[in-house]
Amino acid sequence: GEVSSDAMGYILDPDRVPAELEPFKDRLSKNFFEVRKRIISFIKEDIIPGMPICAAQYREEVKKVKDRKPASPHEDPTYTNHAVWAASPPIFDELRQKAKARGLYNFFLPEVGKLSVLEYAPICEILGAFGLCNVAMNCTAPDTGNMEVLEKFGTEEQKKRWLVPLLEGKIRSAYAMTEP
Repeated sequence: GEVSSDAMGYILDPDRVPAELEPFKDRLSKNFFEVRKRIISFIKEDIIPGMPICAAQYREEVKKVKDRKPASPHEDPTYTNHAVWAASPPIFDELRQKAKARGLYNFFLPEVGKLSVLEYAPICEILGAFGLCNVAMNCTAPDTGNMEVLEKFGTEEQKKRWLVPLLEGKIRSAYAMTEP
């Protein structure tokens, strides 16, 4: 269905401080309120109108995968034709460029957002309500955490090979854990 900005209530009201932030209002910087308004504007102007386009493009990419024949007789079509192999909708790149133009790309990085953890948390609430915004701003899990780990602890070779393409949104990452 179609999403209206009114359906999200206070989350998309740039002039209203969410009730759960009232006790912390004095600890929120001017930057927080400016950033919040910029993100809300991005959502209203680009993300919400882009959602139906994204959905249609995604369906088309999934159809391409489902219509594809197995590459070899040994492939299980159950997995060969799974939606997970669908390409990203083309609108992702367009929205990433718009986020970059607005200074909202890689926003999870403290040097980009210039927000405290207290301030970033309600921004994440907004992003969580609009998954497409997370993608456009390159703020999706597990990439954000993996980029932070690579930035802090990666070797120069690892940063060049993995961090740079992650920051550019050219690749995705995964998280896996094994038992000791």
